[in-house]
Amino acid sequence: MNRSFKQKLAQGELLVGSIITLPSPEIAEIFCQSGFDWLFIDLEHSVMGVKEAQVLLQAASHHVACLIRVPSIDEVWIKKALDIRPAGVIIPQVKNAAQVAQVVQLSKYPPEGTRSVGIARAHGYGQKFQEYVENANENTAVVIQIEHIQAVENIETIVSVPGIDCLFVGPYDLSASMGKTGLTTDPEVQNAIERVKQSAQQAHIPLGIFGTTAIAVQPYIQDGYRLIAVGMDASLLGSVAEEITKILKGRLTC
Repeated sequence: MNRSFKQKLAQGELLVGSIITLPSPEIAEIFCQSGFDWLFIDLEHSVMGVKEAQVLLQAASHHVACLIRVPSIDEVWIKKALDIRPAGVIIPQVKNAAQVAQVVQLSKYPPEGTRSVGIARAHGYGQKFQEYVENANENTAVVIQIEHIQAVENIETIVSVPGIDCLFVGPYDLSASMGKTGLTTDPEVQNAIERVKQSAQQAHIPLGIFGTTAIAVQPYIQDGYRLIAVGMDASLLGSVAEEITKILKGRLTC
């Protein structure tokens, strides 16, 4: 029996992926061939819209689970993202329990929530409508980003909201909200992240985090984080290109 992405997450499996910001199905295909467990499709900080995100999902097909980060806590964005059938949604800039409760409601069909019913890719364009709506609530992951100090301050009430499948820490936005932009290893930033970890573990909610390199996320994996995003397409491509030019032009000892 094939386990869903949500089931793998709940069972504590280590899931490693990367962020896609460029509307290129070829990148999705390359990442799928690279051994990633999941792809983070970003509609918040990219030029992509729902149509481009759907093309990436089609390129990934059934090979690798894809989650879509919507641009905001907004009913239209959430339902449009879910209707193209990702494995789940990632919600940015959540700051309190009321917002989390709203997101969960918008992500689930009645009677568990208020998600509106349409016919789109998720429903097999109508041919698999009943099958999808009967299983969507159970199979679709709701991932809440903790990336603002207000969310950290409210973390004990946030984790009490039913329906959260993962808390995903965004160290860079979190550091910025604390007036320490980019200083992700600053003791105060690390203390805030630790507070999130402790609350999530007490509530038995899986944890995720973003890091720019494999080395950067290794301590978090050892600390129990299981949903890991390393780098993003544009920066990974740029880093490799820069390394090549440095080696070939003699600026890097190898």
